[in-house]
Amino acid sequence: MSTVKASERGGWQGQLRARGYRLTPQRQLVLEAIATLGHATADDILSRVRETANGINISTVYRTLDLLEELALVTHTHLGHGAPTYHVADDAEHVHLVCRACGAVAEVSPDVVAATVDRLAADHGFAADVHHFAVFGRCAGCRAKP
Repeated sequence: MSTVKASERGGWQGQLRARGYRLTPQRQLVLEAIATLGHATADDILSRVRETANGINISTVYRTLDLLEELALVTHTHLGHGAPTYHVADDAEHVHLVCRACGAVAEVSPDVVAATVDRLAADHGFAADVHHFAVFGRCAGCRAKP
């Protein structure tokens, strides 16, 4: 059923316990849904969780996401005007490229925006967080269309 490795579950459990929390079935299901889905909205996560546990509601998912984000186990980004998308915090850091035409989302290394991040720090003393960074435009496929 789950594609999440036992070592990842143990890591999550250890991180939760170290902060005084248990890895409840609901938390485990939410973490596994995020790990399986990659970038997912709370509604996507709820749909995935309900495949296993029909009794979980959206407020449980949001409370769990808030806690998991506070514990730095998951992070979110805004890929448009809709709901934020969540992913496992251990995923490699990346910047999102969002196509306004077709909605495709690509991930690129933060090195792509390193010069901008460095300049913000040097000129303004500002430390940019690229975990939440999304660049909007048109993908190569959409640009090639007339």
